Amino acid sequence: MTPFLVPLAVAALVVVVCTTVLVRRDRRRMAASVESLRIETAATRGLRDARRRAHAYQNRFLREHD
Repeated sequence: MTPFLVPLAVAALVVVVCTTVLVRRDRRRMAASVESLRIETAATRGLRDARRRAHAYQNRFLREHD
C-alpha cells in the first residue's frame, strides 16, 4: 500500500503547488487599462481573421485537387 501512496502524495503536492502559484499570479495582475484592452481586442480580431483565411484557403485547395 505504501508504494502506491508515495507517488500519489507527490502528484497531489505538485498539483497543489502549481495551483498556488497560478492563484498568486492571478491576484497580482493589475487591472487592465483602456490601451491594453484595445490591443487585446485587436489581437483577437487578427487571430480570428487569420483562422478564417486559413480555413478558406484550405477549402479552396481541397476543391482544386478533387
